[in-house]
Amino acid sequence: MTQFMASRTQGDICLFGAPFDSTTSFRPGARFGPAAIREASYGLETFSPIQNADLEDCSFMDKGDLELPFGDPRPALTAIEEYTAGIIAQDKIPLMLGGEHLISLSSLRAASHVYKDIKLIHLDAHADLRDSYLGQKLSHATVMKRISEVIGLDAVRQIGIRSCTREEYPNVKRLRSDTKAIIGWASGSPCYITCDLDILDPSVLPGTGTPEPGGLSFSELIDILVPLISKLNVVCMDIVELSPRLDPSDVSSVVAAKILRECIIALNNNTD
Repeated sequence: MTQFMASRTQGDICLFGAPFDSTTSFRPGARFGPAAIREASYGLETFSPIQNADLEDCSFMDKGDLELPFGDPRPALTAIEEYTAGIIAQDKIPLMLGGEHLISLSSLRAASHVYKDIKLIHLDAHADLRDSYLGQKLSHATVMKRISEVIGLDAVRQIGIRSCTREEYPNVKRLRSDTKAIIGWASGSPCYITCDLDILDPSVLPGTGTPEPGGLSFSELIDILVPLISKLNVVCMDIVELSPRLDPSDVSSVVAAKILRECIIALNNNTD
């Protein structure tokens, strides 16, 4: 699938990588995620039996990876926001590959400038609602807090959360939802879907910086993602926190690539 993706230079869905992991709190390496997904996709068929559809019939393009500075996250976040804004200005749907979860703040900011009533659906093992982590306001552990400051906490819903602090827990209970309820809540609104791959159980995807036991299976995640994408007005999306060098088997990268295939097909079906 990699060679096929690389040949796609025009389309309604714009895939790009944001290889950044400077605030990763436990095990770094998510910066290698976008390249690993592309490499793993080489072994996948373009056809999805799950959706009875083929990438060959989809309108999408792959713009490759951004060059992002390390260290202070602010320059990288600015670059990602500007790049995402440029995609949206062309009436295309950004589909960003991470990279750590903080990068979602940038794409969300870009989308929120255009879509004033945007709603965010957060699939993750971790709440990411801390106000700061180790004294830092900008961290993959604070990204949902920073996003809520942009669009409001009531514009956020979460699926899959199974790790949080005592202080985060009241908001976790408030934001916790499921596929059916979210479709009803977000119907008619522009939506941003962010999928942290550690929502999956570590037995399915061990290659992530902060694995949490008790997660979803691959099929359970697809059964959530495909209906959300197919039935909502998704204007921006990301898949983040693959850390491929933590899984020598490369199975995690293959899983991530297959999730990407299903997301592209579902997005394309929604834009037809």
